[in-house]
Amino acid sequence: MKIKSFAKINLGLEILGKRADHYHDILTLFQSIDFWDDLEFRPVGGRDIVLEGNDPSIPWDESNLIFRAARMLQEASGVSRGVRIRVHKRIPGGKGLGGGSGNAAASLYALNRLWDLGFSRPRLQKIGKDLGSDVPYFLRGGLCLGRERGDRLTDLAELPPSWCVLALPDFPISTPEIYGKFSSSLTSEGKDSKIMRFLKTKNFGLLENRLEQTIFRSYPQLVRFKSFFQDHSAELSLVSGTGSAVFGLFSEREKAFRAKAELEGSVNAVLAKTLSRRSYWARLRAGASPSW
Repeated sequence: MKIKSFAKINLGLEILGKRADHYHDILTLFQSIDFWDDLEFRPVGGRDIVLEGNDPSIPWDESNLIFRAARMLQEASGVSRGVRIRVHKRIPGGKGLGGGSGNAAASLYALNRLWDLGFSRPRLQKIGKDLGSDVPYFLRGGLCLGRERGDRLTDLAELPPSWCVLALPDFPISTPEIYGKFSSSLTSEGKDSKIMRFLKTKNFGLLENRLEQTIFRSYPQLVRFKSFFQDHSAELSLVSGTGSAVFGLFSEREKAFRAKAELEGSVNAVLAKTLSRRSYWARLRAGASPSW
């Protein structure tokens, strides 16, 4: 079985306050884009989980979220089947695009089918929540509002399709590092939510990533990409999540193509399109077919 694991961007991110479990309550807008990794699943004898990938910077061992997702699904179902998983990575890690979380969610979905478990999507999301706060989103797709740790999700009416240009610097950023440096004075708690205002007005100018100031202090070289996209008439430009990817969102294909062309040579640049929930699942399911 082969399946695509799509990336996401955060169209807005507000930090509401610190939780008792040391995480933060957030409000965010998740949006799927058609930039993906390829995962292939083949049955093997016994209960072995064999994980292989093309990116040498990623540990393909028991610490990997894909391995952990497969093992948790075995334990939750009691199934005595094994699997060999091969991953062709395109989505780089440490960029705020949810590559690892998306891989875990795609693995839960694919193995549920491969092993004929019949688990509902809400049950898979519950398992995914224990793997990471972004994992449940990738079992929804499209445009979603994320609350609490980002794992309490509300499906939203889709926005018109847009073109997304990603600037992908050659360094990762650690999420715990950024939240560790984040100042409580920058929280949105008790303030009027710009995300909620955006959902009423669809004015992209309202949206912001409240982590950007913290990120830019530690990685000032990212400021130039945000400025670049703004100078090229992007509807919105933000660091995605905790970065290091910076995106520009364009309503016009030609503007997006020009921006990508001008970025090439100075940074790895990717052009993608936003995916509605319907398109997300149509493309995901289209790949979930036997490949042996």
